[in-house]
Amino acid sequence: MTPDELKVVRRAYAKQITAAVRVIDERVETAFAEVPREDFLGPGPWPIFRMRKAYVPTPAADPVYLYTDDIVGIIPERHINNGQPSLHAFLLSQAATRAGEHIVHVGAGAGYYSAIMANLAASSGKVTAIEFQPELAAQAKANLTPYRNVSVVQGDGSSVAFDSADVIYVNAGATRPADIWLDRLNDGGRLVLPLTTDLGFTSSNWSNMHLRGAVFLVTRKGEEFHAQWISPVAIFPCEGMRDEESEKALAAAFERGEHKRVTRLYRTDEVPAERCWLRAPGWCLAYA
Repeated sequence: MTPDELKVVRRAYAKQITAAVRVIDERVETAFAEVPREDFLGPGPWPIFRMRKAYVPTPAADPVYLYTDDIVGIIPERHINNGQPSLHAFLLSQAATRAGEHIVHVGAGAGYYSAIMANLAASSGKVTAIEFQPELAAQAKANLTPYRNVSVVQGDGSSVAFDSADVIYVNAGATRPADIWLDRLNDGGRLVLPLTTDLGFTSSNWSNMHLRGAVFLVTRKGEEFHAQWISPVAIFPCEGMRDEESEKALAAAFERGEHKRVTRLYRTDEVPAERCWLRAPGWCLAYA
Protein backbone atom coordinates (compact mmCIF):
# COMPACT_ATOMS: atom_id res chain seq x y z
CA MET A 1 0.00 0.00 0.00
CA THR A 2 1.36 3.40 -0.97
CA PRO A 3 1.77 6.24 1.54
CA ASP A 4 -1.07 8.15 -0.10
CA GLU A 5 -3.35 5.12 0.10
CA LEU A 6 -2.47 4.70 3.78
CA LYS A 7 -3.44 8.32 4.42
CA VAL A 8 -6.90 7.56 3.03
CA VAL A 9 -7.15 4.42 5.18
CA ARG A 10 -5.99 6.36 8.25
CA ARG A 11 -8.57 9.08 7.66
CA ALA A 12 -11.34 6.46 7.36
CA TYR A 13 -10.08 4.73 10.53
CA ALA A 14 -10.16 8.05 12.42
CA LYS A 15 -13.73 8.70 11.32
CA GLN A 16 -14.86 5.20 12.23
CA ILE A 17 -13.35 5.05 15.72
CA THR A 18 -14.60 8.51 16.68
CA ALA A 19 -18.08 7.77 15.31
CA ALA A 20 -18.16 4.50 17.28
CA VAL A 21 -17.98 6.41 20.57
CA ARG A 22 -19.92 9.49 19.37
CA VAL A 23 -16.94 11.81 19.46
CA ILE A 24 -17.60 14.91 17.36
CA ASP A 25 -14.36 16.72 18.19
CA GLU A 26 -12.67 17.33 14.83
CA ARG A 27 -9.31 17.87 16.53
CA VAL A 28 -9.39 14.34 17.99
CA GLU A 29 -10.36 12.87 14.62
CA THR A 30 -7.58 14.80 12.90
CA ALA A 31 -4.98 13.63 15.43
CA PHE A 32 -5.85 9.99 14.81
CA ALA A 33 -5.82 10.59 11.05
CA GLU A 34 -2.37 12.19 11.08
CA VAL A 35 -0.35 9.93 13.42
CA PRO A 36 0.88 6.69 11.80
CA ARG A 37 0.19 3.82 14.19
CA GLU A 38 2.77 1.60 12.48
CA ASP A 39 5.56 3.97 13.52
CA PHE A 40 5.07 2.88 17.16
CA LEU A 41 4.55 -0.88 16.93
CA GLY A 42 7.76 -2.24 15.41
CA PRO A 43 7.95 -4.52 12.37
CA GLY A 44 4.93 -6.64 11.40
CA PRO A 45 3.13 -8.94 11.34
CA TRP A 46 1.55 -7.58 14.52
CA PRO A 47 -0.26 -9.49 17.32
CA ILE A 48 -3.90 -8.41 17.48
CA PHE A 49 -5.69 -9.15 20.74
CA ARG A 50 -8.87 -11.17 20.37
CA MET A 51 -10.83 -11.73 23.58
CA ARG A 52 -11.63 -15.37 22.84
CA LYS A 53 -8.39 -16.33 21.06
CA ALA A 54 -5.75 -14.24 22.84
CA TYR A 55 -3.36 -12.78 20.23
CA VAL A 56 -3.77 -13.46 16.51
CA PRO A 57 -1.07 -12.24 14.07
CA THR A 58 -2.04 -10.02 11.17
CA PRO A 59 -1.96 -11.87 7.82
CA ALA A 60 1.04 -9.83 6.66
CA ALA A 61 3.24 -6.87 7.60
CA ASP A 62 0.95 -4.44 5.76
CA PRO A 63 0.13 -1.45 8.04
CA VAL A 64 -3.43 -1.45 6.73
CA TYR A 65 -4.16 -4.18 9.30
CA LEU A 66 -3.43 -1.73 12.13
CA TYR A 67 -6.25 0.62 11.16
CA THR A 68 -9.05 -1.18 12.94
CA ASP A 69 -10.50 -0.57 16.39
CA ASP A 70 -8.34 -3.30 17.91
CA ILE A 71 -5.82 -3.73 20.69
CA VAL A 72 -2.31 -4.57 19.46
CA GLY A 73 0.25 -6.36 21.60
CA ILE A 74 3.45 -4.46 22.36
CA ILE A 75 4.84 -7.10 24.72
CA PRO A 76 2.09 -9.72 24.31
CA GLU A 77 3.70 -12.32 26.57
CA ARG A 78 3.21 -9.82 29.42
CA HIS A 79 -0.15 -8.56 28.16
CA ILE A 80 1.21 -5.05 27.57
CA ASN A 81 -0.71 -3.55 24.69
CA ASN A 82 -1.35 -0.57 22.50
CA GLY A 83 -4.90 0.02 23.70
CA GLN A 84 -8.22 0.25 21.88
CA PRO A 85 -8.28 3.38 19.69
CA SER A 86 -11.96 4.20 20.21
CA LEU A 87 -11.59 4.14 24.00
CA HIS A 88 -8.65 6.54 23.84
CA ALA A 89 -10.47 8.77 21.36
CA PHE A 90 -13.38 8.97 23.80
CA LEU A 91 -11.22 9.62 26.87
CA LEU A 92 -9.17 12.28 25.07
CA SER A 93 -12.36 14.02 23.96
CA GLN A 94 -13.58 13.98 27.58
CA ALA A 95 -10.31 15.57 28.69
CA ALA A 96 -11.03 18.40 26.22
CA THR A 97 -7.37 19.07 25.53
CA ARG A 98 -6.62 22.43 23.97
CA ALA A 99 -3.68 23.71 21.96
CA GLY A 100 -1.00 25.19 24.19
CA GLU A 101 -1.70 22.94 27.19
CA HIS A 102 0.71 20.69 29.05
CA ILE A 103 -0.38 17.04 29.00
CA VAL A 104 1.24 14.44 31.24
CA HIS A 105 0.81 10.90 29.91
CA VAL A 106 1.36 8.29 32.63
CA GLY A 107 1.98 4.87 31.09
CA ALA A 108 3.11 5.99 27.64
CA GLY A 109 4.00 2.53 26.36
CA ALA A 110 5.69 2.80 22.96
CA GLY A 111 4.39 6.34 22.47
CA TYR A 112 1.47 6.13 20.02
CA TYR A 113 -1.09 7.88 22.21
CA SER A 114 1.56 10.34 23.40
CA ALA A 115 1.94 11.31 19.74
CA ILE A 116 -1.84 11.77 19.45
CA MET A 117 -1.65 14.06 22.49
CA ALA A 118 1.26 15.97 20.94
CA ASN A 119 -0.93 16.66 17.93
CA LEU A 120 -3.72 17.93 20.20
CA ALA A 121 -1.37 20.11 22.27
CA ALA A 122 0.11 21.53 19.05
CA SER A 123 3.47 23.29 18.82
CA SER A 124 2.41 25.79 21.50
CA GLY A 125 1.84 23.01 24.05
CA LYS A 126 3.84 20.09 25.34
CA VAL A 127 3.54 16.46 26.40
CA THR A 128 5.47 14.72 29.17
CA ALA A 129 5.35 10.98 28.45
CA ILE A 130 6.19 8.81 31.48
CA GLU A 131 6.84 5.08 31.13
CA PHE A 132 7.81 2.68 33.92
CA GLN A 133 9.24 -0.15 31.79
CA PRO A 134 12.80 0.81 30.73
CA GLU A 135 12.65 -1.00 27.39
CA LEU A 136 9.35 0.65 26.49
CA ALA A 137 10.58 4.08 27.61
CA ALA A 138 13.57 3.67 25.27
CA GLN A 139 11.26 2.69 22.41
CA ALA A 140 8.96 5.62 23.11
CA LYS A 141 11.88 8.03 23.15
CA ALA A 142 13.05 6.78 19.75
CA ASN A 143 9.54 6.68 18.28
CA LEU A 144 8.70 10.19 19.48
CA THR A 145 11.88 11.86 18.20
CA PRO A 146 9.96 13.62 15.38
CA TYR A 147 7.56 15.17 17.92
CA ARG A 148 9.49 18.13 19.27
CA ASN A 149 6.89 19.04 21.87
CA VAL A 150 7.23 15.66 23.64
CA SER A 151 9.72 14.68 26.34
CA VAL A 152 9.97 11.07 27.54
CA VAL A 153 10.75 10.19 31.16
CA GLN A 154 11.48 6.66 32.38
CA GLY A 155 10.17 6.16 35.90
CA ASP A 156 7.26 5.53 38.22
CA GLY A 157 4.42 7.77 37.07
CA SER A 158 3.02 7.94 40.59
CA SER A 159 6.11 9.65 41.98
CA VAL A 160 8.37 10.99 39.21
CA ALA A 161 8.52 14.80 39.15
CA PHE A 162 6.85 16.80 36.38
CA ASP A 163 5.76 20.40 35.80
CA SER A 164 2.23 21.46 36.64
CA ALA A 165 -0.21 20.13 34.07
CA ASP A 166 -3.49 21.00 32.41
CA VAL A 167 -4.26 17.34 31.63
CA ILE A 168 -2.93 14.24 33.37
CA TYR A 169 -3.86 11.14 31.40
CA VAL A 170 -3.29 7.92 33.31
CA ASN A 171 -2.94 4.92 31.03
CA ALA A 172 -2.97 2.15 33.67
CA GLY A 173 -5.27 0.92 36.42
CA ALA A 174 -4.72 2.45 39.87
CA THR A 175 -6.54 1.79 43.12
CA ARG A 176 -6.34 5.45 44.16
CA PRO A 177 -5.06 8.78 42.77
CA ALA A 178 -1.39 9.56 43.38
CA ASP A 179 -0.76 12.68 45.46
CA ILE A 180 1.42 14.16 42.71
CA TRP A 181 -1.39 13.85 40.16
CA LEU A 182 -3.65 16.01 42.32
CA ASP A 183 -0.88 18.33 43.54
CA ARG A 184 0.38 19.15 40.04
CA LEU A 185 -3.01 19.58 38.40
CA ASN A 186 -3.58 23.21 37.42
CA ASP A 187 -6.76 25.01 38.42
CA GLY A 188 -9.24 23.94 35.74
CA GLY A 189 -7.03 20.95 34.93
CA ARG A 190 -8.41 17.49 34.17
CA LEU A 191 -7.22 14.11 35.43
CA VAL A 192 -8.28 11.01 33.49
CA LEU A 193 -8.17 8.36 36.22
CA PRO A 194 -8.77 4.62 35.64
CA LEU A 195 -9.52 2.84 38.93
CA THR A 196 -9.48 -0.96 38.82
CA THR A 197 -9.88 -3.88 41.19
CA ASP A 198 -7.42 -6.77 41.24
CA LEU A 199 -9.76 -8.48 38.73
CA GLY A 200 -9.64 -5.43 36.47
CA PHE A 201 -7.33 -6.98 33.87
CA THR A 202 -8.62 -10.50 33.39
CA SER A 203 -9.95 -12.01 30.19
CA SER A 204 -12.84 -13.99 31.68
CA ASN A 205 -16.44 -12.79 31.77
CA TRP A 206 -15.93 -9.45 30.02
CA SER A 207 -19.61 -8.66 30.50
CA ASN A 208 -18.76 -7.81 34.14
CA MET A 209 -16.03 -5.32 33.25
CA HIS A 210 -18.13 -2.50 34.71
CA LEU A 211 -17.81 -4.21 38.13
CA ARG A 212 -14.01 -4.25 37.94
CA GLY A 213 -12.88 -0.92 36.57
CA ALA A 214 -14.04 2.62 35.85
CA VAL A 215 -12.54 5.77 34.44
CA PHE A 216 -13.29 8.95 36.34
CA LEU A 217 -12.73 12.46 35.01
CA VAL A 218 -11.45 14.61 37.88
CA THR A 219 -11.51 18.37 37.39
CA ARG A 220 -9.74 20.75 39.75
CA LYS A 221 -11.61 23.87 40.82
CA GLY A 222 -9.44 25.74 43.28
CA GLU A 223 -8.86 23.33 46.14
CA GLU A 224 -11.86 21.20 45.18
CA PHE A 225 -11.76 18.12 42.95
CA HIS A 226 -14.96 17.42 41.07
CA ALA A 227 -15.33 13.90 39.68
CA GLN A 228 -17.57 12.04 37.27
CA TRP A 229 -17.68 8.50 35.92
CA ILE A 230 -17.07 8.41 32.17
CA SER A 231 -16.37 4.80 31.17
CA PRO A 232 -15.92 1.19 32.28
CA VAL A 233 -12.39 -0.07 31.70
CA ALA A 234 -10.11 -3.12 31.73
CA ILE A 235 -6.49 -1.97 31.70
CA PHE A 236 -2.97 -3.02 32.71
CA PRO A 237 -2.25 -2.36 36.43
CA CYS A 238 -0.41 0.85 37.36
CA GLU A 239 2.99 0.28 38.96
CA GLY A 240 3.26 2.10 42.27
CA MET A 241 -0.47 2.79 42.65
CA ARG A 242 -1.93 -0.49 43.87
CA ASP A 243 -2.67 -0.52 47.60
CA GLU A 244 -4.59 -3.25 49.39
CA GLU A 245 -6.96 -1.12 51.45
CA SER A 246 -8.06 1.03 48.52
CA GLU A 247 -8.48 -2.07 46.33
CA LYS A 248 -10.77 -3.68 48.90
CA ALA A 249 -12.83 -0.48 49.17
CA LEU A 250 -12.99 -0.23 45.38
CA ALA A 251 -14.15 -3.82 44.91
CA ALA A 252 -16.89 -3.33 47.53
CA ALA A 253 -17.98 -0.06 45.91
CA PHE A 254 -18.31 -1.68 42.49
CA GLU A 255 -20.44 -4.44 43.97
CA ARG A 256 -22.80 -1.81 45.40
CA GLY A 257 -23.04 0.02 42.07
CA GLU A 258 -24.04 3.70 41.83
CA HIS A 259 -20.61 4.81 40.57
CA LYS A 260 -22.38 7.08 38.08
CA ARG A 261 -23.63 9.20 41.00
CA VAL A 262 -20.10 10.25 42.03
CA THR A 263 -19.53 14.01 41.90
CA ARG A 264 -16.54 14.71 44.17
CA LEU A 265 -13.10 13.39 45.09
CA TYR A 266 -11.89 14.28 48.59
CA ARG A 267 -8.33 14.04 49.89
CA THR A 268 -9.62 12.88 53.26
CA ASP A 269 -11.64 9.96 54.58
CA GLU A 270 -13.48 12.19 57.05
CA VAL A 271 -16.65 12.31 54.97
CA PRO A 272 -19.83 10.65 56.28
CA ALA A 273 -20.21 7.10 54.95
CA GLU A 274 -23.68 7.80 53.56
CA ARG A 275 -22.21 10.42 51.23
CA CYS A 276 -19.45 8.14 49.91
CA TRP A 277 -19.40 5.70 47.04
CA LEU A 278 -15.90 4.69 48.12
CA ARG A 279 -14.05 5.56 51.31
CA ALA A 280 -10.46 4.39 51.89
CA PRO A 281 -7.61 5.60 54.12
CA GLY A 282 -6.90 9.23 53.25
CA TRP A 283 -9.39 9.75 50.40
CA CYS A 284 -12.89 9.08 49.10
CA LEU A 285 -15.19 9.42 46.14
CA ALA A 286 -18.49 10.94 47.19
CA TYR A 287 -21.93 11.86 45.92
CA ALA A 288 -21.71 15.47 47.11
